Formats: sequence, structure tokens, C-alpha cells
Amino acid sequence: MNLPPGGEEKGFMNIRRSVIKTKLQRNEPALVTCLHLTDPAIFELTSRLGFDGIWMDLEHHGYSLETAAQLMRAARVGGADIVARPAKGEFSRMARLLEAGAQAIMYPRCESAAEAAEVVKWAKFAPLGRRGFDGSGPDAAYCTMPFASYVRQANEQTLLIIQLEDPHAIDQAEAVAAVNGVDVIMFGPADFSLLSGIPGQFEHPLLAEATQKIAAAARSAGKHWACPAASADHARRLIEMGARLLFHMADIVLVKNGLEAIQRQFGPAGFSFNGHSAPHESRQPYTPDNRRLES
Repeated sequence: MNLPPGGEEKGFMNIRRSVIKTKLQRNEPALVTCLHLTDPAIFELTSRLGFDGIWMDLEHHGYSLETAAQLMRAARVGGADIVARPAKGEFSRMARLLEAGAQAIMYPRCESAAEAAEVVKWAKFAPLGRRGFDGSGPDAAYCTMPFASYVRQANEQTLLIIQLEDPHAIDQAEAVAAVNGVDVIMFGPADFSLLSGIPGQFEHPLLAEATQKIAAAARSAGKHWACPAASADHARRLIEMGARLLFHMADIVLVKNGLEAIQRQFGPAGFSFNGHSAPHESRQPYTPDNRRLES
């Protein structure tokens, strides 16, 4: 349902303000965690706990837009932003994620400034882009916002994060960061390591060099940059380098680590687990630092 053109009117609702974008505007760090499990209670709990954002990954996970919309609704009980990641080239899905209430889009595998500009075109209304208007979803408070007010506020509050993951794309970081409408450029270390022929080698000098290039490109363009943080110490180092948007951990990893902790505790008491011995105490819990980074 489309709304008729109109100006600002008293008594109407406003678009939900982005917590992350507000923090970035104050040059404050923002922390986002990833939720893979599709129980709305987990989204509600995480949002109520005060996390700045929830990373909703539809690039790698198969749940539907309808499910995504219900999870976003649960998150609105608290204050967390939804950072939704469609797959590369899924511009129509990206627009529908925004209409369902996502405050931010994380666009993966960007390779050039031209592709970043295409993301802006689909995520922003004219004159900044070419996004189509609907107005019946939660982003526009279900037809309760005047047309012009909604368009203006959506353009102001929608956060665009462009992921650079290919070695060639890292070389384009400065041009990508300079694109009008791009708020944040983000390093994707896991896919970068894979595409560089050093899968999972997160301490490799190539990753440190790529991180420096991302930081320098963001600084040159006056933009922010983002990266997964493997630990609090890693987060501090990234913040010292200028990063302000950090992503840490995932619910499925927390569950796995917790279950393995039970196995380590109960194994010495004589318990076995489907014929398998308990994990050895020396095995480190899964973290992005010791196995892989979300990217």
C-alpha cells in the first residue's frame, strides 16, 4: 500500500533510529553479535541485553524473508539494530530486508566502486538512490508516516556496510570508501584468507596488510571501517587502528562451546558421548581466533 505524498505531520511515528549509526556519528565503538538460530526468544534476549546490533546472515543461511521479518520483530522489543546480510547481487532481497525493518545492510563480496554504487542505488531513495517506495512495512511504521518524512528519515538512518573480501577488492578499498552513501567498509578475513590461498591463517602477514589497507582507505575517505573481533584484546587493537564497528561471536558457537565444556567436565567421571571420548582439556573452545572468523 502506497502513501500519498505529504509533508511532516504531528502525531505520526518516526522511523526507528539506528543505534549503530548514532554511535558511529559520535565516533564511539559499536559491538554486534551474530545469531544463526531462528528462535525469536534469542533475538529478543540479545536485543534486551543492550547489544548495539544483531548480525542476520542470509548469505549463508537458508531461512526465508518471512522468518527474517519475524525475528526482526522480536528484536524490536529491545534496542538492537538488525544488520542484515543478503548474498552478493541480491538487490531486491536487500530492499525487502529494509522494508522488514533492518537498520543496516552488510553487502558481501563487493569488488569495485561501481558495485558499491549499485548497492547505494538499491538501498537509498532518490535523490541518493533509486530504491522503490512501498511504506506498508515496519520500516515506515505500517503506513503511519508521511511519505516525504519516511523517505528522508530512511535515507538518514539506513546504514550501508560494504564488505571487501577478495584480494583484488582490497586494492579497490579507497575507491569503494569514497562512494557517496557508503557508511562503512568492512574487512572479511575468512574469505580473504581462502581466496588468498592461506585458508584460516589469520596471523598471516597478508591479513595484517589487508587490514591496514582497509583502515587507511576509510581514513582517507572520512568513513568508518569494520572487522570481526576474535576477542576483547583483538577488539582493543582494532579500535586503536581506527575501527569503530566490530563483530564478535555467534549463538551457535556459544552453544557448541558450552556443550563441549560439559563433555570436558563429565568425561573424567566416566561418561562417554555416543561412543566418543570427551574433548581433551587442552582443546581450546571454538573462537574465531583459533579456527575461523565470521566473514
